[in-house]
Amino acid sequence: MGTAADDAAAEFHAFFEAHYAELARLAHLLTGEADAADDLAADALLALWHRWDRVREAGHPVAYARGVVANLARTRIRSAVRERRRIALFWAPRGGDDGAAEGPDVPAVVDVREALRRLPFRKRACVVLRHAFDLSERDTSLVLGISVGTVKSQTSRAVAELQRLLGPETPAARVRVAVAAQRGGGDR
Repeated sequence: MGTAADDAAAEFHAFFEAHYAELARLAHLLTGEADAADDLAADALLALWHRWDRVREAGHPVAYARGVVANLARTRIRSAVRERRRIALFWAPRGGDDGAAEGPDVPAVVDVREALRRLPFRKRACVVLRHAFDLSERDTSLVLGISVGTVKSQTSRAVAELQRLLGPETPAARVRVAVAAQRGGGDR
């Protein structure tokens, strides 16, 4: 056995230990599914392990890992949306009543995670990476593969949408603090 392979394995193991929990929190905040978070983080790290030689030479393995988690979360969300649509189409003719699942009156206090789930993926990813993970606009753009300007506009729109979802009395600063509070990964 070569020592280069052993060194790569040891380096990846250290990377795994240092970043697994952060990647699982990111997956949880992006998908809103605690059960799926560990699986998505593990899948992302497995993908990194298969490309570890290239990833570690790229210079930003953490940004790359966050990008993989974001892409896996996006895929999971899209699959879930498609599945819900198929179910809704299947049951719509039998139901006879096209009652909306959500009423027009939103409660004054909405859990931040529920409000995050309502955001479109890109807005959710921008606000989570910027405020829960404290990434710069540039780092967020690297993770998501979008421009810095798009990060700025999507984050601004996401905060405005969260304000709307959380109620008009919630200032933008309180929305940012509430999202940042999710950083610790504390579950209820």
